Amino acid sequence: MFLKTSSKLNTLTHLGIIMDGNRRWAKSKGLDAIKGHKQGIETAKVIIKAAMEENITFLTLYAFSSENWKRDPSEIKDLMNLLRFFLNNEISTLSNSGVKLSILGDLSQFDEDIKNNIKKASSYNKENFKINLIMAINYGARQEITKAVKKICEEVLTKKIPINAINERKIASNLYTNGLPDPDLIIRTGGDSRLSNFLLWQAAYAELMFFKKTWPDFTKKDFLTAISEFKSRERRFGGH
Repeated sequence: MFLKTSSKLNTLTHLGIIMDGNRRWAKSKGLDAIKGHKQGIETAKVIIKAAMEENITFLTLYAFSSENWKRDPSEIKDLMNLLRFFLNNEISTLSNSGVKLSILGDLSQFDEDIKNNIKKASSYNKENFKINLIMAINYGARQEITKAVKKICEEVLTKKIPINAINERKIASNLYTNGLPDPDLIIRTGGDSRLSNFLLWQAAYAELMFFKKTWPDFTKKDFLTAISEFKSRERRFGGH
């Protein structure tokens, strides 16, 4: 399936996953969409554990995009309740295994109880963790970059910085991911071969892998296959 191009093994520090296909999985089985999202959480728990076993330090899961608000209101309500369940029940269990939770995205649109639960869940394992689980919720890369540009423009207009101070490092420091390493690998399930507004700036030199399987059908074996392939690839970062 894949071509090995180097005998040197790459280090995988930051993995991003676009967890696509929950609704299609449910539809194929004659189930409501929420059943697919619930099964998706079970898959996420398996992959989080597998990532810890592979000593991956940062795992970013694309859970809810800024475009997802356009979905049917009943589905959004179910997703918010599922997010509440995850924050109240699953995170505390995961934290006991050494998981630290971080959030990427604009939280202003969420109900106060969800914002409070996120704050509480994010307080676990702040300093001592085995893996930083980063959930991208109400996240969109274009939205993120636009916000960064506005912040930098304000600094220039108020003469806090000269225009010559704007460079890649300055832009990166104003993104949601400030302080995080860029992703080494991004995996997408569900059959589509695109990033769908996920970490567009940060993914400049990320390796990409696309799986036809929907997220609920994605297994630990699939995950390990992807990790093995990543380690065998030759990464040039624009060089020879």
